[in-house]
Amino acid sequence: MKKLIIGIIIFLLAVTAGLSILSVGIYNQNFNKRFEASEPIAGPDDFDALKAERVEFESDKGQKLTGYFYSKETGNDKEALVIMSHGIGAGHNYYMPVADYFASKGYLTFAFDDTGCDESEGKGLGGLEQAVIDLDHAITFAEEKYPEKPIVLFGHSMGGYSAMNVLKYHPEVKAVAECSGFVKATDMFESEGKNQVGSLIYALLPFVKLYDRYLFGEYATADVFDAFEASETPVLVIHSADDEIVPIEYGLDKIQSKYENDPRFEFIRYEGRGHNNIFTDLTNQDEINEEFREWISSRGYDTEASENAERLKTDKLDFIHNVMDRKKWFDVIDEEFFEPVIRFYEENTGQ
Repeated sequence: MKKLIIGIIIFLLAVTAGLSILSVGIYNQNFNKRFEASEPIAGPDDFDALKAERVEFESDKGQKLTGYFYSKETGNDKEALVIMSHGIGAGHNYYMPVADYFASKGYLTFAFDDTGCDESEGKGLGGLEQAVIDLDHAITFAEEKYPEKPIVLFGHSMGGYSAMNVLKYHPEVKAVAECSGFVKATDMFESEGKNQVGSLIYALLPFVKLYDRYLFGEYATADVFDAFEASETPVLVIHSADDEIVPIEYGLDKIQSKYENDPRFEFIRYEGRGHNNIFTDLTNQDEINEEFREWISSRGYDTEASENAERLKTDKLDFIHNVMDRKKWFDVIDEEFFEPVIRFYEENTGQ
């Protein structure tokens, strides 16, 4: 009997160690790497009369983060400053059309790259909570630079999660508009984990949570409900019911179930907008994609063949830089989507 008990204990320890190692490996595979934008990426020159002031500021470990204050040459007639928080996968460049849109509406707009993303320092993002930490430092930096400006936030996906959670540390923020965000980091671990390892994620989650807590302390235990209770900031929550990356039950549904009757919160539920393109009009992209297919077919080689992969990559860059209409490519904003966002900002900043 004693040998049996010892054997069971050893077996359980081995299983626990194996699950722990697997959990840490999956975690690091997803987050301990740099995220950098691929071609084509937008810049200020792709938008008419858009000015960019490059700045650097420090985050929690002294790593320098790079950001830009965007404005229009015609000036900024809005009192508030919009701070943007980007999603996972790259830096703020994927959201340049959004920055240009806010600037065109008269807002000074601050967008930056999180740790380990694009122009910012860091070997990797490290974890979802790092985005909250970085936004915390970005708000403090912006308040020191523009102490007279009330601040409103816009975030998408991980940035939506960050924009809501950061209210625990900056209850002075006047308004948050977030889209496709999740309530807490472990929700995203569970959702994406089911895609990667199926139901095994439920065995791994306890170890993921422990490792996350080890890395981020109190940030790892926080969720948007803690942040909402620590502030009185109005929040506009936007999500599409067909979102496959951040399913709506991990975002809007959870929040609405608790705050549906609270006038401080507004909810917009879309159908058929997905995740990455929730605020975009893809008409121009469809047209350009067709132009690319026609152009590449005229190259005269098999684009599906592995031996032509590098040639296809070179030709694609040639198309992007010398053939593609960049103005058309980055003209993607669905203004109807942003109308309630602007209205929400105006109502909560007195403009």
